Amino acid sequence: MKRPAMLTAFVLLGACQTAAPGDYPSLAVRDAERITGTLAPPPPYRPPPALPAVIGDLARLGAEVAGAQDAFAVAAPAARNAVEAARGSAAGSESWARAHIAVASLESARSRALVALADLDRLYATAATEGTELTPIASARESAALTVDDQTATITALLGMLG
Repeated sequence: MKRPAMLTAFVLLGACQTAAPGDYPSLAVRDAERITGTLAPPPPYRPPPALPAVIGDLARLGAEVAGAQDAFAVAAPAARNAVEAARGSAAGSESWARAHIAVASLESARSRALVALADLDRLYATAATEGTELTPIASARESAALTVDDQTATITALLGMLG
């Protein structure tokens, strides 16, 4: 009894699947599917200019770096002379101590430039997260970084001479 019922169910299910050949939609490409993209690409993103307060900060920080460089340039010859005078002297001697004090004055001048560079880094990070123009900040930052790198190289060379 179960077999004829199952057979009947399969036959009925198969009959449900059949339809006249014209009842199905065509799978051919339609006209709407042939259209290609005709939109122009969007214009490139141009960030808004830096705020006037940021431009003022850049000028102030640039002046701080320049002032630190001037102080460094004034102190550098005296530090070189002190280091050359202390060459070969024992650690803890009078000339050795004078040389280290002279190098410390150079490090003090460099620290002013480092503080300004840190402020420029902060301005750069803020501008990057806010989506404003980075070019003026990046150029001021690059200039300050080069100044600090030169000062660091001078200090490292002098400390290397002291041993």
